[in-house]
Amino acid sequence: MAVNTKRVFYVDRVAATNFLDILATREDIRVDRLENDAAAPEAGPVLEAAHAFQIGSARDELDPGFHAHAGLLARAPNLLVISTNGAGYDTVDLDDCTKAGVLVVNQAGGNKEAVAEHALAMMLCLAKRIIETDRFMRRSDGIERNAYMGTELKDKTLGIIGLGHVGGRLAELCRVLFNMRVLACDPYLSAEQIAAKGATKSGLDEMLTQADYVSINCPRTAETLNLMNARTFGLMQKHAYFVTTARGGIHDEAALYEALRTQSIAGAGLDVWFKEPPPKDHPLMQFDNVLVSPHTAGVTRESRANIARIAAEQMLDILDGKPASRVLNPQVWPTFAARFEATFGFAPSAPQG
Repeated sequence: MAVNTKRVFYVDRVAATNFLDILATREDIRVDRLENDAAAPEAGPVLEAAHAFQIGSARDELDPGFHAHAGLLARAPNLLVISTNGAGYDTVDLDDCTKAGVLVVNQAGGNKEAVAEHALAMMLCLAKRIIETDRFMRRSDGIERNAYMGTELKDKTLGIIGLGHVGGRLAELCRVLFNMRVLACDPYLSAEQIAAKGATKSGLDEMLTQADYVSINCPRTAETLNLMNARTFGLMQKHAYFVTTARGGIHDEAALYEALRTQSIAGAGLDVWFKEPPPKDHPLMQFDNVLVSPHTAGVTRESRANIARIAAEQMLDILDGKPASRVLNPQVWPTFAARFEATFGFAPSAPQG
């Protein structure tokens, strides 16, 4: 017999309360909340009954037991869909989900304005050496202002790794505001697609040797892990700045430390870390020309509300059998569709695109 009530759960918190408000308009949707440290007796019945999991995407905030890997999936035999908070999916093992017939979606683009603005703010702060003068003036007297001569973004070259939602918006801002030349390294986009976003397609090495600013805006995957390492940092120009608002682990922190220590690059803006939050004695914290934030680029009131709205609307569409537009594992579709029909008694529509 087909199931009538659709069960959704989340752990600890959602991106914003409007996610819950939207789902609450539906009598056929039940939402359960689990504490991050929920023990097996409490979590077990929720996991066993769940059809959907709205999962946090910060790997160090979510208890590993609630990461979407084979262990959790084995405890959730009825789970059909996992939706991440935002674009990232560090807490999700896509291969395990695909093997289990679980559709995975995200909210890509929901926080693009916030993250692109943060990356640009870091670029401006570094170029004007605001962080360096701020720190000097707070601890010392008699600053020599000519010793902190900055640069302008106008007419400089920006290199973007990953020209998706955030990278595309950053390219637009820098091109329109500062007439910057934008080079983009993205193996999944053609030269024509990149040109349509106002950038020029480039290989990684070529881009690094030409860019005055390098911004990371790609997902963390097996392909991108330690993409910025001793060799690639070594290709950057001495006056160039490195900025990342993507995910920790795409840049090798030890290699970046060496590049800064040897003054091989001019400075860095870091919003993401291999371990979050980083300890205050992290080696990269010792440099005055390193601007840091605790993975807050996408944390704005507007972006959280937007992500929550997208997540709720997409969740309802999927559970109603309508197409999803932000699927991360499209290859799961035949298995997912069969499981969905067996659960709810009707076949879902295939994803968009």
